[in-house]
Amino acid sequence: MAQSVGIKDVARAAGVSVGTVSNVINRPDTVAAETRARVLSAIDRLGYVRSESARQLRAGRSRIMGLLVLDMGNPFFVDVARGAERAARQAGLGVMVCNSAQNASEEAEYLSLFAEQRVRGVLLTPADATGRNIEAFRRHGIPFVLVDRVAEGTTECSVSVDDVAGGALAVRHLVDAGHRSIAYVSGPPGLNQVRDRRIGALSALAEAGLGPDRLRELPTERLDVAAGRDAGARLLGLADRPTAVFCANDLLALGVLQAMYAAGVGVPDDLAIVGYDDIEFAAAAAVPLTSVRQPAVTMGAMAAELLLEETEAETAARPHEHRRVVLSPELVVRRSSLSSR
Repeated sequence: MAQSVGIKDVARAAGVSVGTVSNVINRPDTVAAETRARVLSAIDRLGYVRSESARQLRAGRSRIMGLLVLDMGNPFFVDVARGAERAARQAGLGVMVCNSAQNASEEAEYLSLFAEQRVRGVLLTPADATGRNIEAFRRHGIPFVLVDRVAEGTTECSVSVDDVAGGALAVRHLVDAGHRSIAYVSGPPGLNQVRDRRIGALSALAEAGLGPDRLRELPTERLDVAAGRDAGARLLGLADRPTAVFCANDLLALGVLQAMYAAGVGVPDDLAIVGYDDIEFAAAAAVPLTSVRQPAVTMGAMAAELLLEETEAETAARPHEHRRVVLSPELVVRRSSLSSR
């Protein structure tokens, strides 16, 4: 196994001190041109690569920002990552993207990894509903910003979408289309987003003079297409099947759509469907999907900018004011909900 080349090897090959090699790498203008050329030739000949991690430890500043999301299989979080990466790159930083897979234990492990790596800061969409993982991570003193989650009970910055308003948009649209019995395929009940979208759905029913019994909730363990297909199968088995379904995200909605298609149930004439997130696949589905759009790229970029503001304030020893940014959702109407009732 080949040994890595260190700065001492370069110094020996160039016939200079370790300090001179360090100056060539970090402060080249302080080194005579002939000496600088000799050191650079040795670096090139030996294939020396500077240890960035060691440099960061000496400086006490990492050039890496951590991003921990619920599910990188969901295009919504891919877009969040794109926005965060764009903002980080403009600041000369990289992004370490990790996936908790909606699992609190995996979330805890990745947060420990971020602490070990001394990342500049973390963007986090929490999987642990208890808040214990956040509390444990806070002890490390590493700044973090919550993404797609309001910072309830914490002082940290957060960037989210008004999910209560989003749930209301979805169900108000279905009620206006004449639906009086609606299913809510909700996902894991411990997630704040799932809870808030349900609150919004119930508020839209109340506006129309309809009781909460008009919303039939079908919880799922995960927020993916397979869970949506399972919910669709359960929906098909109901004797008093609702005429419309609102899903907590687009992947669930696409799974429900697949289940209806396999069973010969027409969408939207037999069942109207509304999703949430407006991922790219929503418009490309066999029946284009009505969805509540979240500005995912903007959300990721704004969260990264808030984190950068906080870390720069720490470096300059000036106070940082934590902010909660709440973005507005938008209903995008497509054919999956345009039945004539």
